[in-house]
Amino acid sequence: MNFRDTPDEAAFRTEVREFITKEAPKGGAIRGSADPFAMEGSRGFMKKLAEKKWIAPAWPVEYGGAGMSVMQQFIFNSELAEARAPRPFGIAVGFAGPTLIVHGTEEQKQKYLPEILQGDTVWCQGYSEPGAGSDLASLQTRAVRDGDDYIVNGQKIWTSGAQWAKWMILLTRTDPDAPKHRGISYFIVDMKSPGVTVRPLINAAMSHEFNEVFFEDVRVPKSNLIGDENRGWYLAQTTLSFERSNIGSAVGSRQTVEDLAEFARTHTKDHKSTLDHNGAVRTELVDRYVEANVATLMSYKIVSIQAKEGIAPGHEASVAKMFSTELNQRIYRTGMKVAGMYGQLDKETRGPEAPMNGRIKYMYLRSIANTIEGGTSEINRNIIATRGLGLPRA
Repeated sequence: MNFRDTPDEAAFRTEVREFITKEAPKGGAIRGSADPFAMEGSRGFMKKLAEKKWIAPAWPVEYGGAGMSVMQQFIFNSELAEARAPRPFGIAVGFAGPTLIVHGTEEQKQKYLPEILQGDTVWCQGYSEPGAGSDLASLQTRAVRDGDDYIVNGQKIWTSGAQWAKWMILLTRTDPDAPKHRGISYFIVDMKSPGVTVRPLINAAMSHEFNEVFFEDVRVPKSNLIGDENRGWYLAQTTLSFERSNIGSAVGSRQTVEDLAEFARTHTKDHKSTLDHNGAVRTELVDRYVEANVATLMSYKIVSIQAKEGIAPGHEASVAKMFSTELNQRIYRTGMKVAGMYGQLDKETRGPEAPMNGRIKYMYLRSIANTIEGGTSEINRNIIATRGLGLPRA
């Protein structure tokens, strides 16, 4: 890994920083909101990013991207994270678009990619089901060919942002008699199609991010099939290989530890800070800060693999995902210790008495899901063991 920017990368980083300083909206997003435009000024900021072709800087020029390098994309993402600025929507830019670039037809690319690059279209991901979470290949949502359409019936769950989405990338079973990994197809579904029903799921932190989505005789045009029928599992692996540097999460973890340390320094009782009262908290905060920097180094390793070898990361991405999500849980357990009994308060009920504007309580509860969503820690440990260490399957 080379931590130094090249002259061109340094110039680009300066350009991005100056742009963010001038154009990014101030203030944070509304806590717990699934609305991608929750932060005031987000829509205008996305429009300005689109004008500079920075919604997806590394996308090919022929599809509206800026044709930048993987490292420039990494720099762009890291600077947005450092500034706590709104970022282009993850599923549209990080998953759906790159998968279309690799596997989509020219007509599909021309239809969907320019819209994504406008920065105002939300996509969601129809993968998990009540009986197929970590074992995703066990999914049972069916798509049956009927002339120029497929008719879809089934249910998806934990669908983030479905209440705002225009399109869904959907995995369905198209050959129930094939081995479970080989009978799956990959579709794009219009979320306004007749028969699509979105119902909210309220999480433990009392926020509406997730949804369950039902499909009742939903007609999906054959033109919305991505790749070949029954080859969707392999496309899904392509999807999961993109945008895994995880730099935004690593930067966010470090910033959260810094916020907790600042709270501990300024929160006083009898003219002494929390750090003065509780030396163990000081040690724990240092541990979390070191771990956050380790997460950053993992992100650098992943982007270095992508930049130098031109391949998507394999088990390295699982290492980073597992480490960062388990770190989130440790950070907010530390946060609860820093805040003490006040950590149970939230802004809605206790106002100014809630530490860090109620963020500690919210994220302590929300972080429970971190090691489940996007691939459980157990699944990632299996990937690390078999693909990374070459260990035999049990």
